[in-house]
Amino acid sequence: MTLEVISKQASLKGLDLIGTGDALHNSWLKEIKSLNTYSDGVYERNKCKFIITLEIEDMNRVHHLIFLPSIESGLGLKESFSKYSTDINKNGRPHIKLNGEAIVDYVTEVGGIVGPSHAFVPWTSIYKEFNTIRDCYGDHYKHIPFIELGLSADTEMADYIPELQKLTFLSNSDAHSPWPHRMGREFNRINIANLSFDNIVKAIKNHKVELNVGLDPRLGKYHRTACVRCYLPYNLEDAESAKWRCSKCNGLIKKGVKDRIANLNSFPISKHPVHRPKYIRIAPLAEILCLTLGVKSIYSVKVQKTWKLLIERFGNEISILIDEEVENIMNAVDEKTGKMIEALREDDFKIIPGGGGKYGELVFETQDKNLK
Repeated sequence: MTLEVISKQASLKGLDLIGTGDALHNSWLKEIKSLNTYSDGVYERNKCKFIITLEIEDMNRVHHLIFLPSIESGLGLKESFSKYSTDINKNGRPHIKLNGEAIVDYVTEVGGIVGPSHAFVPWTSIYKEFNTIRDCYGDHYKHIPFIELGLSADTEMADYIPELQKLTFLSNSDAHSPWPHRMGREFNRINIANLSFDNIVKAIKNHKVELNVGLDPRLGKYHRTACVRCYLPYNLEDAESAKWRCSKCNGLIKKGVKDRIANLNSFPISKHPVHRPKYIRIAPLAEILCLTLGVKSIYSVKVQKTWKLLIERFGNEISILIDEEVENIMNAVDEKTGKMIEALREDDFKIIPGGGGKYGELVFETQDKNLK
């Protein structure tokens, strides 16, 4: 995970702009400072653009995503936060002994914006600790322009909650790895003429996100309520009766995002505001190829050879997953791969939902139904 590697892999994925992450960490700041300036608040390496971002954990174990206008603002924020943190020079996502309201003050002071990271994750998120955005951010809740959905939630789920109607949804996630099956698992398409920090912020505040793309939430690690040790799924009533301890292995049962949203919603159906864009569910191309080629590892020679063939033909993974004509994909590789990508776009598949920290699994009925 270096900016050199990330920037080169970004073009293979099809990403134009990436958040740096970890912009308070000394070692990573040195990396960030090596970037070239592209425009106000936007930096560049190998034609890939970067914006300064970071994630922190507050005193209530809520995670916040922060966008900053410059490297200098990151240094200023680091100086302010250092008084409230013991691990700011050790941890990429430091613990800050401040509440959400105070964090908004410090971020606003350096010209940044802030919102909840992976808002529904059952460990460290706003809706794990609080029932409303105002509970977390106090009187500054009006200054929160977005929430990050996270891998286990999508627009359909989040729009059950009335207080989120005015906010922009960001379907981006942390990468953990620079390779295209991890980086850009979720991304946004934004309507923006000139790429600068101010224009990016305006686009977020003015609902100029034109498309949200992400994992089907059932593929997320915390979609359903399940044991974190053996992953046995539970319905909410049984989990409560068991006092959140697994009857099979005595492991901790974690409430899934689906059940948590059911606790919070007050709309009988998901209610999308007029500014809410379409949400497209995807899966990494390498994982789809594992199914079509009948292999288990995304690093197998067969998967990597086919993946490279597709990238050489169509330019990047995002184009293949959501833009390219299916017939062209069939002609480039085979009918089976094209049918699976088509099935993914049309929700013509089943999923074994994830939970308790285990990712869900794709099950394509199309594989047997149309291609015997």
